[in-house]
Amino acid sequence: MERIKTFVESRVVERVVMTLIIVNAITLGLETSPWAMENFGEVLMFLDRAILSVFVIEIGLRLVVYRLGFFRSAWNIFDFVVVAVALAPATTTFSVLRALRVLRVLRMITIVPSLKRVVGALISALPGMGSIVLLLILLFYVFSVMATKLFGHSFPDWFGHIPASAYTLFQVMTLESWSMGIVRPVMEVYPYAWAFFVPFILCTTFTMLNLFIGIVVNAMQSEHEEAVQEEKAEESAARAAAQVSRESLAEEIRQLRAEIADLRGSLKAGQGAV
Repeated sequence: MERIKTFVESRVVERVVMTLIIVNAITLGLETSPWAMENFGEVLMFLDRAILSVFVIEIGLRLVVYRLGFFRSAWNIFDFVVVAVALAPATTTFSVLRALRVLRVLRMITIVPSLKRVVGALISALPGMGSIVLLLILLFYVFSVMATKLFGHSFPDWFGHIPASAYTLFQVMTLESWSMGIVRPVMEVYPYAWAFFVPFILCTTFTMLNLFIGIVVNAMQSEHEEAVQEEKAEESAARAAAQVSRESLAEEIRQLRAEIADLRGSLKAGQGAV
């Protein structure tokens, strides 16, 4: 069992899996090309099945080694689900799941430490982002009600009811054709409509979205600092272990010297007696 664990956790296996993920990403992309499928379809399908078999074997070995402890890690569960989805039968009922085979490419996240840190930072930023989303929803509701009352009569397609107003304001927030497509036509009927849309853009596009960026950057900075601290702790532990090893070696050398000195004294005493 220990040999299997050493094998699964080795750098060789990690590099092989990473290489297979890249190859699988290329083959899955080529499967979308009619020309590639017409000329190399059998080869691509064989590679896909072969790579999937390797992934299944790898997950199986990890299950054998870690058993139920395998599911204590979210990354292991992610790997398991991604590979399990690819095993869905190629029938009409499961055709959508078969299309999700491309998710196997995301296993690269669990292999590359830097990608894992980025995803970890994004996940740790979710609570703060949730608060901003709630505030953004409140702002959208307030501005949607105002837009419906102000512009709904003249522009029922854009502001006829609250959902339509919210969708239009979302387009304005993304700055997608907001001026020529929406605001200027509204200003032709309501010349002072800019007094509504400009504060909305300032509150949402330039303030709220920058808060999202700030939270993500802060989370990534914290994740980086934790990684640096872990590296420093590992280096300190390695230095301490090396120091203990040196001290142990020095103590053994002193004991050997003492034994050699005692042996020499015994030899000299024996020669004197003769």
